[in-house]
Amino acid sequence: MTKLAIAAVCALVAGGAVADKYPGKLATETTPDQDLKVYRDYFFKRFPGVPLQEYANGVYAIDKVSRDSWEAIEEFPPYEPMIEEGEEMWNTPFANGKTYGSCFNDDPAQRKHYPRWDDERKMVVTLPMAINECRTKNGEKPLKYAKGPITRILAYMGYESRGQKTNVKIPNKDALAAYNKGKSIYFARRGQLNFSCASCHMQSAGQKVRADILSPALGQTTGWPVYRSKWGELGTLHRRFKGCMKQMRAKPYKPQGEEFRDLEYFLTHMSNGIEFNGPSARK
Repeated sequence: MTKLAIAAVCALVAGGAVADKYPGKLATETTPDQDLKVYRDYFFKRFPGVPLQEYANGVYAIDKVSRDSWEAIEEFPPYEPMIEEGEEMWNTPFANGKTYGSCFNDDPAQRKHYPRWDDERKMVVTLPMAINECRTKNGEKPLKYAKGPITRILAYMGYESRGQKTNVKIPNKDALAAYNKGKSIYFARRGQLNFSCASCHMQSAGQKVRADILSPALGQTTGWPVYRSKWGELGTLHRRFKGCMKQMRAKPYKPQGEEFRDLEYFLTHMSNGIEFNGPSARK
């Protein structure tokens, strides 16, 4: 983020562009269902007339000009070859003769099951994590989490999962603790700029920062992995988390570390009911 862009965001946040509506944070004593209502109501009031399912499309749900360009790109999606590569990975046996299907009930359409709470291990398990656990269980080396081959298998599994609805469950107190940690990370101000995730994607959602429009937080986890024009390749959700924290001038957490997994758990719960539509293209 350039100095001018930083100044623009600072002006938006400091100016309280939507301070009369912005919840600031979700109270720690509220339940996940109560959080979900506050979160959704905020965006429904902020962008009246935008249906819930449209939020799966990010900024293209709220800006027609951007949407027209995006729809043209999606006619010949740049991630299409990666889906095919992912399908080949899915069907190619490991050295021991087994495939990814042996870990996922021979069904690549797994997005609706993740992220999930693993009560035995007392931790959030994400789909990329489950993919690497499948690999190591079968004697293969784990894949890097930010980009590269893991985005191919995620693209194929995401494509096969299109139309499934987000349905994150918070089954017990331990899971709730992880959810609340993710919520705390989302609303905590950090770094030299003293921003939180919510500063841009709730308080300033829809506002322009130079040529870019800040996307609404609602639905942000549904379209991954994403082919970003800026990257020129597919990347994972945690790669984007890391990039956002760097833009805040904050030290980012490790992809698939506990902090980012808890953040994903919270943020995906906030999109419950929205259909998965990954992989997708973004600016």
